[in-house]
Amino acid sequence: MKTAIIGLGNIGKQVALNLVAGGQQVIVADHGPTNAQDFARASGGKARALATADAVAEADIIVLAISFDAIKEFLSEYRRKLPAKIIVDPSNPIAPDGKGGFKKTISQDQSSGQLIAALLPPGARLVKAFGTLVAGSLKSGARRTPEPNVLFYASDDRDAGNAVAELIKASGFAPVRIGGIDQSIRIEVFGDLHEFGKLGKLVTAKEAAALV
Repeated sequence: MKTAIIGLGNIGKQVALNLVAGGQQVIVADHGPTNAQDFARASGGKARALATADAVAEADIIVLAISFDAIKEFLSEYRRKLPAKIIVDPSNPIAPDGKGGFKKTISQDQSSGQLIAALLPPGARLVKAFGTLVAGSLKSGARRTPEPNVLFYASDDRDAGNAVAELIKASGFAPVRIGGIDQSIRIEVFGDLHEFGKLGKLVTAKEAAALV
């Protein structure tokens, strides 16, 4: 399967770097004028830069490493091209709270994963993944030995989930499924399985087994 990463901000760039380090070929696209091209040139031939529309058309798995609001716009713009695609959502809808911290931009009891799932066209499949850790931890926590750190994911579709689990492995983490998209709030910011929630740290597969 071909994987495209849309957005090369802190999370998207680190996910792409981890996949390239794991030997994966990736497609990268970004709204910046040269970000994708610069990344591809530095990747040793592991990444190709494409315009977003071309990346969407070519990829089987699309990692939307963009903001929650930008994802909603993306799904509207490319809706007709998304059936049969696997959409990966790492989003965390938060904003500064004016007190030095962050607050959710949706209701406390709402999940961005569930909201995005409701916007997908028939045939597109959603996996919530790659958003449980900040970029620094995605970098420092990858390829830990002898026990790898975990990246949690959620999906209603087992085949889509398994495909993304292989990407998680290639990126240097152990994949742990927590259930369907109805559980995705647990792996979003402030959730009990998020680094900026109750969990508060990287965990190994053995530690995760007691939490899921």
